[in-house]
This record gives sequence, structure tokens and C-alpha cells, in this order.
Amino acid sequence: MHAMKTHNSKILGSILILIYLTNTHARVHVQIMNQLEFGRRMSVHCRSREDDLQYQILETGSAVEWNFKVNFFRTTLFYCDVQWENSNWYHFDAYDARRDYRRCKSLCRWMISKEGSLYGYDEDLGFWKMFPLRPSTTTT
Repeated sequence: MHAMKTHNSKILGSILILIYLTNTHARVHVQIMNQLEFGRRMSVHCRSREDDLQYQILETGSAVEWNFKVNFFRTTLFYCDVQWENSNWYHFDAYDARRDYRRCKSLCRWMISKEGSLYGYDEDLGFWKMFPLRPSTTTT
């Protein structure tokens, strides 16, 4: 009986280690591109609970990028506020582990299009999809 408990404990321990390794070592690369027309600059401020990536000014055709590991509980969230010329500030979630686990397996690409719309690339399905830009509720 004791040998069976020990064997089951080892199997359970191995399963937990495997789950831990597969979930906590997932690295994601996020890229946000300015594709606005006519050389319009775009201000970007991205952050999470733990990290503030500071304000950045993107020229047309340039991007801001960063890497991180998804946490064990898959609650990782990076959110951004963007603004260009005389527009209002707009908000979107650049990485939400629950929403983006399949869509952004390793590369989470976003672009603000020439019209000022937000598009995210879906790695799983292989195409760009429009996402809403919401008015920012914080004064960035």
C-alpha cells in the first residue's frame, strides 16, 4: 500500500512539474506599429501591474516592442494608451493571456492603420482582425 502511495505521489509530482514548465516558460513578443498616413507621429504608453514601458513616440512605419513571460495563472495583462496629432487618447489591451493565448502564441502584433483603426494579427488563423479602440479613462 505504501509503495502505491509513493508511486502515485511521484506521478502527481511529475505532472505538476510538467504543467509548471509548459505554462510559465511561454515567452511572448509584443509589437505595436504606427501605420498612420502622412508621417503622423503616434504616442504610446504601455504597462502592466509590474512594468511601465514609459511613453514612446513612434514615427510612421516604426514600432515599439517588448518581451515577457506569461505567468502561471495566465492572468498576464499589458494595456496601452495611444494618441496621434490632435486625437483623443485611446486604450486597448495589448496582451490579455485569456484572450490571446492562441491568437498570440509567441508574437502579438498590433498596428494602428492609416485610418486610425486598431488591427491585431491572429497567429492561429493567419490574418489581421480589427479590434476596438476605446476612449482612455486615465489621463496618461
